[in-house]
Amino acid sequence: MVQPLPVRLQETPSQTAGPYVHIGLIPHQAGFDIFETNFTNVLAGPDTKGERIRIEGRVFDGAGVPVRDVLVEIWQANAAGRYNHPADRQEGKPLDEGFRGWGRTGSDFETGLWHFETVKPGPVVGRKGHRPMAPHINLWIAARGINIGLQTRLYFADEADANANDPVLNLVERGQQRDSLLAKREERDGKAVYVFDVTLQGPNETVFFDV
Repeated sequence: MVQPLPVRLQETPSQTAGPYVHIGLIPHQAGFDIFETNFTNVLAGPDTKGERIRIEGRVFDGAGVPVRDVLVEIWQANAAGRYNHPADRQEGKPLDEGFRGWGRTGSDFETGLWHFETVKPGPVVGRKGHRPMAPHINLWIAARGINIGLQTRLYFADEADANANDPVLNLVERGQQRDSLLAKREERDGKAVYVFDVTLQGPNETVFFDV
């Protein structure tokens, strides 16, 4: 008996994130209590290992104006350089049960500032060629007017030696483009804060990746 060919569904057209993105994905920030457990921008628990850091920034449009309705997600390795995911099979790197490794938040409606409380990640071994990658945090950005979420990376400006050998960072032209991926470190009340601003378009556009 001849089996019918499977139906190949057509790809649906992309649409920009609408004005209700906060209600659907981070409702508590919009004043709606509809989830039993809300997503949070705090990735590190009381027993998480590693250096506690805060990362913060703003997303700017092409005119240099802060975008105040941005959704930001991050995912990262723990302090030992391992992701909390079954696909990460790096040997000799322990999981940290007290570290989720993923977070979601929105920018402040007044200031446009977003932030996460996390730990500084360790270096990760890349899947291709098994070359070590510098400590970094992956970001996904969605906002009104963006058709498909934007992917970028936050590298740490104080990891100069590791950054110089990172296989992904070395694909980016040196100078302003590469600098757009570097978070600057500040010390506030004895705590490390890394500032990472994103520019959506224009001469200072942040480097985004086609993942």
